Amino acid sequence: MQLTQLLSSIDQWLEPWHYKDYAPNGLQVEGRAEVGRIVCGVTASQALIDVAIERQADAILVHHGYFWKGEDARLVGMKRQRVAKLLQHDISLLAYHLPLDAHSELGNNARLAAELGLEVAGQSGEQGLLWHGRWPQAASARAFAKHVSTILGREALLLGDENQRVSKVAWCTGGAQGFFEEAIGLGVQAFVTGEVSEQCFHLANEYGVAFIAAGHHATERYGVQALGEKISHLHGINVEFVDLFNPV
Repeated sequence: MQLTQLLSSIDQWLEPWHYKDYAPNGLQVEGRAEVGRIVCGVTASQALIDVAIERQADAILVHHGYFWKGEDARLVGMKRQRVAKLLQHDISLLAYHLPLDAHSELGNNARLAAELGLEVAGQSGEQGLLWHGRWPQAASARAFAKHVSTILGREALLLGDENQRVSKVAWCTGGAQGFFEEAIGLGVQAFVTGEVSEQCFHLANEYGVAFIAAGHHATERYGVQALGEKISHLHGINVEFVDLFNPV
């Protein structure tokens, strides 16, 4: 399949032009024109690039790419090494950030809800990134945190009253601890995200809403997998998801 055709298909699905993002969405580094094998992962790390080279991939598809706003724009150090490897092996880098968080079917929030068995009620917040709904099992915050840990294969951090009954839940994958107060305003009993900040402890205890930090990487593994599966199914391209360990 032509790289340009692949990019056009993904753009039709994710509609990245609707989002005000922190990095460019779509093609970030251009490789060969024909794409027959894709390696996908959460972040375009050197380790993922090395796997792509080993697998003789034509392209890498990730959630976290390069060229973030506010970072040093120069191709030096780690960034130089990564981009040099991509160019040396003629491998394209495709990255989709907020469009792959918010998409109603393929997005990280949608896929995390499916993994955790959450019933989606709606989206709110900046660019529709804060999701809310219901956990049908309706048990204690301790039981809900254990459920999250079991599904994600990573010990989640629980802040707040462990005995708080949880049925209404809000969530946003990745580093969305800044949405905690907005989630509290939705009347939920628990909020799930990837990372935690110091003030989350006080908010959880003083508002009586459980805060669960389940890992930035762990909560954002599912969107890029879903996108890769759709590409493989519709276009017949060999797509392999590589889950490289990241405890953060």
